[in-house]
Amino acid sequence: MFTPDIYKNENPEEVNKFLEENSFGILINQTNGKLWATHIPLELAINNEGKTILEGHIAKENPQWEGFKQNEEVLAIFSGPNSYISSSWYDHENAPTWNYIAVHVYGKIKIIEGEAVVNSLKRLVDKHEQQSEKPIRIEDLSSKTMRQVNGIVAFEIEIEEIQATRKMSQNRDEKNYQNIILELEKKNTTESIATAKEMKKCPYEKL
Repeated sequence: MFTPDIYKNENPEEVNKFLEENSFGILINQTNGKLWATHIPLELAINNEGKTILEGHIAKENPQWEGFKQNEEVLAIFSGPNSYISSSWYDHENAPTWNYIAVHVYGKIKIIEGEAVVNSLKRLVDKHEQQSEKPIRIEDLSSKTMRQVNGIVAFEIEIEEIQATRKMSQNRDEKNYQNIILELEKKNTTESIATAKEMKKCPYEKL
């Protein structure tokens, strides 16, 4: 992923936090000679060997998993808040642009089986049931329901490289930076509000 230096996020803690909070990604590989992509949750974890991984699963009916056996190299893409930025919001003439956050994770995928599959599902469910009024637990599900596990292929991706872009108008001076935030809030869409919130976290470039 091409990222100008000013927009690169090379802070591991920030990137990991982003992956934990935006875990619904796109898993891309090559299957049967063509590119294949599936939209699935991919959770950050540490495996038994102490390596940082992404773990997830797809339906057995999805032919993408056949490609895991042909080529272990995969790419996972994660997106955060994004919004159009009008150059009419600047105090000078310039081109419009787009603010966004994106993380690309490259790694090697390995199919997992047995108890490791159930443990992976437990971590996924426990994480996302935390805010539920009546949280469910994998341990409490009936054997009939758990037979659905036979219909999935679980895997872990050993992370080899992470490329993170955080383009949030860091190249603007304070006056224009603050006005972009104001205009995004006035726009009042889900994405514009989320982008404005992100901009408040990171500083403008002091030119």
